[in-house]
Amino acid sequence: MSTDSTQYARVDRVVHGQPASDGAGVRLTRVIGGAQLPDLDPFLLLDEFGTDRPEDYLAGFPDHPHRGFETVTYMLDGRMRHKDNHGNEGVLVPGSVQWMTAGRGLVHSEMPEQESGRMRGFQLWVNLPASDKMVAPKYQEFAPDRIPQVEPADGVSVKVVAGQVDGAQGPIAQPATEPVYLDITLAPDAGWQYALPDGHNAFAYVFEGDLVLGAGDDARPLAAQQLAMLGGGAVVDLRAGGDGARLLLVAGRPLREPVVRHGPFVMNTRQEVMQAFVDYQEGRF
Repeated sequence: MSTDSTQYARVDRVVHGQPASDGAGVRLTRVIGGAQLPDLDPFLLLDEFGTDRPEDYLAGFPDHPHRGFETVTYMLDGRMRHKDNHGNEGVLVPGSVQWMTAGRGLVHSEMPEQESGRMRGFQLWVNLPASDKMVAPKYQEFAPDRIPQVEPADGVSVKVVAGQVDGAQGPIAQPATEPVYLDITLAPDAGWQYALPDGHNAFAYVFEGDLVLGAGDDARPLAAQQLAMLGGGAVVDLRAGGDGARLLLVAGRPLREPVVRHGPFVMNTRQEVMQAFVDYQEGRF
């Protein structure tokens, strides 16, 4: 008889990424934010972009506005230059992260800083609570050497963008949602367990290889480009298949507030969204 009282996370639902395009025609895979999974409080969107074909990304994401939420850009390959109408500018290189709090509003662009080669990464949208929707815009931007990388078990490597693993603290701080954002690489057949914060909503998105998530009768296989919505207990049990695996494990405290979104504006009421359009059109961003 087993005496293991660990409360393991289970896979409540599996979602497949769907082809989409955004910006000026950039091809990507939309995992959260489409018809299958409109959102997962506090997460509003997850896009994976990855291609060796310059024609799929060269048009980039020209000037566009945001209000009421945060955008998280995590680069795996390639270089992306960002600018906004407040004078901020920089280049995201492979392994870097930008956590942008749009707050009351800004207009920014993200354009490839290359004309050939591989461009790969993720953009995640994280909602802001009503009390923070109109804060001043700000950036948390970190080069690869600022993101801790730990090896918590044999054959396991974790880049800690947000949250904590084995005493290594990710550089991103956001008290509203207390996010966890881990880039996990598992060698063939390697396994690892990670305890999520209590009460957080969480998902795992596999983008290389395959793995099994969960313990005992709740274990479920996951392949590349599949997202698992997690439920049940807090301990996530991962075991890679024979070719290894790489995944994002992301979690955040749910806000449990009304979400009214239209394009790049995410507010709590329809009236607030209408006001966002007026403020943008009148140059108040």
